[in-house]
Amino acid sequence: MSRLAPNRLTARQITAHKEGDLCDGGNLWLVVRGASRIWTFRYKSPVTDKRREMSLGSGYDISLAEARMLASDARRQLNQKVDPLEQRQSENAIRKREAGISFRDVAERYISDQAAGWRDPLRPKNWRRSLELHAYDLIGDKPVAKIETGDILSILRPIWVEKTETADKLRGRMERILDYARTHGWRAGENPARWKGHISAILPKPSNVSKVEHHKAIDRKDIGRVMAALAESQGMAAKAVRFTCLTAGRSGEARNATWSEIDLNARMWTIPAHRMKMGKEHRVPLSDGAVAVLQEVLPLRDERAGDLVFPGQKRAKPLSDVALSKALHIAAGTKDVTVHGLRSTFRDWAAEETDYPSEVAEMALAHAISNKVEAAYRRGDLFEKRREMIETWYYYTKFISTKC
Repeated sequence: MSRLAPNRLTARQITAHKEGDLCDGGNLWLVVRGASRIWTFRYKSPVTDKRREMSLGSGYDISLAEARMLASDARRQLNQKVDPLEQRQSENAIRKREAGISFRDVAERYISDQAAGWRDPLRPKNWRRSLELHAYDLIGDKPVAKIETGDILSILRPIWVEKTETADKLRGRMERILDYARTHGWRAGENPARWKGHISAILPKPSNVSKVEHHKAIDRKDIGRVMAALAESQGMAAKAVRFTCLTAGRSGEARNATWSEIDLNARMWTIPAHRMKMGKEHRVPLSDGAVAVLQEVLPLRDERAGDLVFPGQKRAKPLSDVALSKALHIAAGTKDVTVHGLRSTFRDWAAEETDYPSEVAEMALAHAISNKVEAAYRRGDLFEKRREMIETWYYYTKFISTKC
């Protein structure tokens, strides 16, 4: 191993050298054997204390300046007690292994990296489920670098018309996973799952083939009867359905409601942004009926339930969506309705039975304002108008029930 100071040679000397080993100092050597010219780095391993020689490349392809830079990098590793040859072999092994990394492995890495930033705790599970159902059997074990447009189409074509929404979500997920792979250097080239200018040129636009499926809702004329049936039940799920209906909320928002979000004195429920679909805090006025439900539940609060308003059977876990659906089906006497459909019942009532402006109902449902100009100028949340509306909604359900 050379202990001489580096940069002893000139380009002329390098070109003129015909045979043998030529030292530039700083562990850098040019080894000439006949037509072969190889730059090497000679050193003593800080790991094994043995003398080693590492090739830096061809003397025809790598200039003297480039060889000196490579040698400088290797000396820097030696100063850090790292064997440069071992390090290079390790990096090559990783690159070789990752060159064949499967689509499934990349997908799992992407989901794990993104999960912390997703508001919905069920989103990782939903991603994995859709990939397992539709993608993994076809491309799960295929190296991500070799995924092509044909692979993506083999997944999408069978479900594009019959399950358009599912297929479109799946395509978007695969596109993000493949972008993630490209960013990490595991694949190159165009993203075969990209819609614009690629898949869009092959498959019809989702909106042109999708079959809009509305959540099955209870007729507003029947809501009183159903609410009365729910009130007769002592089950926690039935109470949660009543609360969901009376607040015009989403099932997940009600099921995961906590007492710390409830202000009974102010008769208000404040849902934090991370639990809202639109990612924005939502204040919900509580009607007499909604407060009555909370007062029924309050005495049942215990340590096992934690801070949850509507706890399930498992410790500190909320009721499941299935539990609420079953309670509604029993009360309604049919499975042809959904908890989410209660929001449609509320919206139909507001439009057909009242004179409240549509924007008040939309705000009660926590819908985004589609008109950008209107959204820019509206600063408030119409809370007091919504309070009046939600109270009227409660008395409507109560009045209708007495007429049945």
